[in-house]
Amino acid sequence: MRPVAVFRFSPTEGPAHFAQWLDAAAIPWRLFAIDEGDPVPSNAREFAGIGMMGGPMSVNDALAWIDPLSRLLRDAVTNDVPVIGHCLGGQLLAQALGARVRRTEVPEIGWIDVESTDASARDMWFEGNESFTPFQWHYDVFDLPAGATRVLTNGFNPNQAYVIGDRHIGFQCHIEMTRDLVLTWCRSGADEITAPGTTARQSRDEILRDLDDRLAALHVITDGVYARWAQGLRR
Repeated sequence: MRPVAVFRFSPTEGPAHFAQWLDAAAIPWRLFAIDEGDPVPSNAREFAGIGMMGGPMSVNDALAWIDPLSRLLRDAVTNDVPVIGHCLGGQLLAQALGARVRRTEVPEIGWIDVESTDASARDMWFEGNESFTPFQWHYDVFDLPAGATRVLTNGFNPNQAYVIGDRHIGFQCHIEMTRDLVLTWCRSGADEITAPGTTARQSRDEILRDLDDRLAALHVITDGVYARWAQGLRR
C-alpha cells in the first residue's frame, strides 16, 4: 500500500493521535517535516492520502513551501487522493481551493464544544453525535471552499469543519490531541494562557482539568473520523 503523506509544520505539532491511529490500523505513513526543510512532493498520486497537522504560522505568511503544498493539495483533490487537515492543515486546504483565510475576532484556546450541522455527515463522520468537545488553539479562520459542506460549527467561529466530496475533510479544531501534545502546547504557549480564563480562551488550569477523560471522549470521535477518512485511501 502507498503511504499516507503526513505534513508537520512545527516541531511542537506532530501527528500525535493521527499517527497512533495509522499505526494501529497498519496503514503506512511518511512524515514530511516541513519545519526541518523537507521538500514538498509534486505528485499526490504517489500517496494513499495526505494528512496535515497544525502550526503557529498563518497561511498568509510569505513562506516558500505554501505554494508547492497548495499545488499538491489541488492535485490530490483532482485525483481523489483523500486529504485531512487539522487546524492549520484545514486552513491550508481551504486556501489551496480558493477560500479566504483571515484573522478571527474571537481566538479560541482550550476545550470548546462544536455542533454538527449536517445530518448525513453526522452519521458518516461523527458517530452520530450532535456535538462533542475538541481542542482549540487558533487565531485564524477559513471561509468554506467552493463545493464544500460545513459539517461542524460553534458560536465563536462558524466554520469548524468542512467536507468536500465525502472524501476530504478540513478541521478548524484539533481532534488529534494526546496528553503529551496538550502539555507541550501549554508549555510552548504559556504566555497565551496566563490571564484568567474565559469561555473562548481558557486558562491552563481549565485546559488541564479532567484531561484524561476529555481525551478519551475525544478519541472516540477521532477514531471514527479517521476510520471514515481511511475508507477512501488509494491502495
